[in-house]
Amino acid sequence: MTTCIQVLTTTETQAQAQTIAEALVEKRLAACVQVIGPITSTYWWQDAIEITEEWLCLIKSKQNLYEALEETIIALHPYDTPEILATPVAAGSQRYLAWLNMEVKHPGTE
Repeated sequence: MTTCIQVLTTTETQAQAQTIAEALVEKRLAACVQVIGPITSTYWWQDAIEITEEWLCLIKSKQNLYEALEETIIALHPYDTPEILATPVAAGSQRYLAWLNMEVKHPGTE
């Protein structure tokens, strides 16, 4: 098991997704954010089934940065209840994981 995580969130527009992606990378809370879409999401919201077009952000980060990452997403996100889910990375290419570790904040740094 690594200390790396992959976080996902969805937005209504590509521009919103790109704003979140750029902020997370600029703050070094993510080494990489991939924006994928459009995708179709089907879900319950306010007692009705919704079907919407969204854009998916796949965010590569570290567990110790999750709280700041979540706060940044919430501050920029237009949804009342944005989807923000983190999954631990069980294994990965050693070269990629080393790169990810180099590109995000290190504990105690601003």
